[in-house]
Amino acid sequence: MFEKVEGFVLKTQDYGETHKIVTLLTPSLGKVGAIARGAKKTKSRMAAITQPFIHGSYLIQPSSGLAVVQQGEVLSSFRKIREDIFKTGYTSYLAELTDKLVDPKQYNPFIYQQLLHTVNKINVGQDAEIITMIYEWKMYKEAGFAPVVTQCVSCGRKDELKAFSISNGGLLCRQCLSIDPNAIAVPEKVAKLMAIFAWVEVEQIGNISVKPENKIILQQIMEQYYEEHGGFFLKSKKFLKQMNKLQDNFSIDK
Repeated sequence: MFEKVEGFVLKTQDYGETHKIVTLLTPSLGKVGAIARGAKKTKSRMAAITQPFIHGSYLIQPSSGLAVVQQGEVLSSFRKIREDIFKTGYTSYLAELTDKLVDPKQYNPFIYQQLLHTVNKINVGQDAEIITMIYEWKMYKEAGFAPVVTQCVSCGRKDELKAFSISNGGLLCRQCLSIDPNAIAVPEKVAKLMAIFAWVEVEQIGNISVKPENKIILQQIMEQYYEEHGGFFLKSKKFLKQMNKLQDNFSIDK
């Protein structure tokens, strides 16, 4: 029995001399591993549709183990991402994060749509760093370790939120700062941005502008929070940090 599905290629790996195993995120079947026979052959029709970050339509044969890709067509190759090393870095991280946090065959069309919207916004030139953070917040919620960012994680107070506690998993109000001496101070603007990141869907975000100093605070919080609560090592995250450091050094030299 064959099934036609839309999907986004999260990753590929070689299988034998000519085949690939492709990990697809789909809205109807969840995350699926599938064999694409002959996909390593340069002239194969499978080669084009099984590249990382391809958004395509696939005819697959599901099974209890690996499915089999019979044929497919490219819906979007996100060409501008492939032509830019920084966009490629962010998209690689998004794909790896999704692959780590979404269980096999877990059905979640919302996450699928959020991923596509995120990748498309990076492709058209929106701030990749901010768009990625917004998607990260969605994935943290999906994986069950989302931080509390709309009220104090300790007392529930919704105003005067002054710091973020990594260990306690959320924002702290002025009265509760003493429970975590290591909490990261956050300006009011950053606290509001965190609430936006948590609840607004990616497609609703326009050209959002964030000051560099606020980006640094947000990135520090995101990285430390994931290290404390996420549990998976992400190779692409390490590469992304190195790449951004090089970009910052280049900007200083200029």
